[in-house]
Amino acid sequence: MQAAVTVTPDQLPELLLHVAVVRPVFLWGAPGIGKSSLVRTFADSLGLDCVTLLGTQLAPEDLIGVPQIVDDRSRFAPPELIARPQPYCLFLDELNAAAPEVQKSFYSLILDRRIGTYELPAGSVVIGAGNRATDNALARPMASALVNRMVHLHLRADVDDWLTWAANNDIHPWVLRYLTQRPDHLWSAPPKTEAPFSTPRGWHMLSDALHSCGDDIDDTTLHVLASGTLTLGHASGFRAFVKTIRHAYDLDAVLKGDASWPREPADRDLLYFLSETMRARLIKELPGAREHVSPSVRQFVLRAKTLLVELAEISVECAQLVIASDADGVPVLPSWFLIEVSRDMPRLAARR
Repeated sequence: MQAAVTVTPDQLPELLLHVAVVRPVFLWGAPGIGKSSLVRTFADSLGLDCVTLLGTQLAPEDLIGVPQIVDDRSRFAPPELIARPQPYCLFLDELNAAAPEVQKSFYSLILDRRIGTYELPAGSVVIGAGNRATDNALARPMASALVNRMVHLHLRADVDDWLTWAANNDIHPWVLRYLTQRPDHLWSAPPKTEAPFSTPRGWHMLSDALHSCGDDIDDTTLHVLASGTLTLGHASGFRAFVKTIRHAYDLDAVLKGDASWPREPADRDLLYFLSETMRARLIKELPGAREHVSPSVRQFVLRAKTLLVELAEISVECAQLVIASDADGVPVLPSWFLIEVSRDMPRLAARR
């Protein structure tokens, strides 16, 4: 299912509070962006137990139950996990990854809130979740009859929401500082091959590993852990970032003139990281139109152009990386800045 409108993790609880209490909800989203934990947190906020059923691990009889004879008549006894006397949150995780027969078994539970003679207690909520087919994850087509039984919400990863959560949940300071500088590295699209890729869950796993290893973790171990939880390029960037911490390198220090671009061949990964960080800073700070440039931003622009000259003297490739277009050839920096760079670079270089 394609997302026409998306919601952030911060917006989701309010929506669920109004919608999930009256209608079943299905939460779509990429792997690792926190769907399951958000549902559990929502259930806790209502004071409800969260009972999770994994669609990929169920057979139809796991829902319908087994037949038993009562007063010379047979009836199906639903499993104890579902047939509870008190209201609860029934979380149908990976529902769209379940076999078609299992999905059919959920029809009456989702729409009529009952299985056989058992009916969910008043105050119970039903929430499903799953990945999209475009995420290269296990997902089966969902029958229109099932689609039409739920309200569909599409969750997207939001770095501001995640950083706010992370600051209060013991996420390692290195991870927090890195994603503050490179918010675009919080999440990456799942690859077509079997390889780790960056997600909020992946960063959380890396944080746990860093806490376990301690801040004196050696570079080889750091390389292994980052490469095992993140997109390869993000892992390389994070490794270089840790190197900046250990060697007192920082883009702000370079901008202020307290440090210079690293020049040693052994520090080339560090140079690439600082170049990418410079690019991200320009994208974030520069307005689309020259007339909106404030005096402080003008000073930043002047300093950035000087630093680009210095960077080009060390590595033309890194300097080009700062101002390069995106993968589709579309400029990511404002045209007025690119014009100034092409006009002023020869003059700035001549001064040196």
